[in-house]
Amino acid sequence: MRISTSTLYDVNAANLNQQQTLMFQTQQQIATGRRMLTPADDPAAAARALEVSQVDASNTQYINNLSAASSTLSLSDSTLQSVVTLLQNAHTKAINAVNPTLSNADRAALATDLQSSLDELVGLANSTDSNGNYLYSGFQGGITPFGQTAAGIQYLGDDGQRKVQGNASIQLSTSDSGADIFMRIKNGNGTFVTQTGASNSGSGIITQGVVNNPALLNSDQYQLKFNVSGGITTYDITDTTTGTALSAGNAYVNGQQITFNGMQFNIQGAPSDGDVFTIAPSTNVSIFQTLSNLISALRTPLIQGNIASTTQLNAALGAAQNGLMQGLDNVLTTRAALGSRMNTADSLTSTANSLGLQYKQTLSQLQEVDYNAAISELAKQSTTLQAAQKSFLQVQNLSIFNYL
Repeated sequence: MRISTSTLYDVNAANLNQQQTLMFQTQQQIATGRRMLTPADDPAAAARALEVSQVDASNTQYINNLSAASSTLSLSDSTLQSVVTLLQNAHTKAINAVNPTLSNADRAALATDLQSSLDELVGLANSTDSNGNYLYSGFQGGITPFGQTAAGIQYLGDDGQRKVQGNASIQLSTSDSGADIFMRIKNGNGTFVTQTGASNSGSGIITQGVVNNPALLNSDQYQLKFNVSGGITTYDITDTTTGTALSAGNAYVNGQQITFNGMQFNIQGAPSDGDVFTIAPSTNVSIFQTLSNLISALRTPLIQGNIASTTQLNAALGAAQNGLMQGLDNVLTTRAALGSRMNTADSLTSTANSLGLQYKQTLSQLQEVDYNAAISELAKQSTTLQAAQKSFLQVQNLSIFNYL
């Protein structure tokens, strides 16, 4: 076959250009550390790398979300621990206040101390996170959740829980409703509440009571009214909701259990004629109100020699002790839920970090260059290019004119 000189030069120039292009591409791969310089280098791998990159970006965002959530949950837990300590101290003071040797001034001093505790409690309930959002205002992160009104300290937030996306399928709550923590505390034993009449003149005090038969419970209110005649004390039980007399002329024995309609309690002391005690379904009483009632009771001076004033104080102190314990249990329940969410956040973070490593390894396999292979390939291409250049020099000298 006859090859023209022009063809010889064109073919060799094209081959040299191709060899230089391949060597330049390999140099670029080594310089950038990437195997794929353009999607055209490996379309399937490029598509897969884009998919993995998007998933990895979402996973990184989940890690950031969980980090912020853990910080907020930890702050909330620390705040509630301070609330627990405060309520425990207040409960101890309520127990100490029962001491009959305390004077009115001593009780007033305790009230002043408890007022400081109440102010501190309000401050804790209005705590904010690192972004300035209130921890216990529900969805209303910018609204102060607890404020003083004419009716006392009221909740101004809502019942929402702010959440973050922990992974593709799990949302993690980072806040709690302040109403659930501080306001919705059932008084009494959580089912019904017993109360000593405010106008009683005897020394009788009714205990908190327990439920002994849930099947017999209803939502009615009841009254026990005492009658003292001829040195004999009896009481009548009336359903004040329906106006029905349940029993009458029951003999009273100090401390003996009184049981009806699934409820059991006792009255200790000596009720006077006409004294009444009430039983009603439990209602929500805030921790703030419980503390306020305790402070008010301690600030009310006892009347020397007046049995009724001592009875009312002791009844108020007993109700306060019970209310503080109910509030404490409620806060501890919230802390337990917080702890569970903190554990979930830690577990999700650990999983997300492991997935992140896997995604990056996959991307490395898809995108990053194998330096050993690339350097070896560059050396081979350099040798090939040099050989092609030298062979072209020899071929171009093979002309008949060199022999004339």
